[in-house]
Amino acid sequence: MDFRSIAEQRYTTKKFDATKTIPKEKSEDLKHILKLSPSSINSQPWLFSFVSHKETKNALADASFFNAPKIKNASHLVIFSVQENLEEFERHVEENLPEGAVNFYKQFVKEQPKEKTVNWLTHQVYITLGFFLAACAAMEIDSTPMEGIEPEKYKDILKLKDYKVLFSVAIGYRDTLDGNQPNIVGKSRLPVETVIQTID
Repeated sequence: MDFRSIAEQRYTTKKFDATKTIPKEKSEDLKHILKLSPSSINSQPWLFSFVSHKETKNALADASFFNAPKIKNASHLVIFSVQENLEEFERHVEENLPEGAVNFYKQFVKEQPKEKTVNWLTHQVYITLGFFLAACAAMEIDSTPMEGIEPEKYKDILKLKDYKVLFSVAIGYRDTLDGNQPNIVGKSRLPVETVIQTID
């Protein structure tokens, strides 16, 4: 299937089939794909937590407001976090990136107030979201991205240090009765001419 068709069929799943689990080889592929996500200067300021352990997933669901049922019925919950310990991040930059990238970070990123630097790092993590959703769709895995969570509770449950939780994505397989499927309700998007500027 071509990617345009995949994009037309992809949707935010509202109801997952709790009886279906993503095979281990597919979840491992998704981990590898996330590892390959692009980021400015190859900064990679992220941590991706894959949770399929039922009790942990349910605890995270209970810290997710109205999103709880989706998470409990999904096969996995993937949590996207950003490095917020800038000393640790700078150490990572110096140890793993080439000189040009290190100099860019020190000259253009590090010299900003801490809040702006963390904001720059956060943007890199959001790039991975689109990459991940596209990968799921190509693998015929359904997904629900969500910011409707309690990040501090997530951080406590996952016992994270030096990272700030940004958002999560429930993944699995749709319930056939999910009323949000494109073949039932279609896809609601603005016309191409409204959102695309073409300069020939």
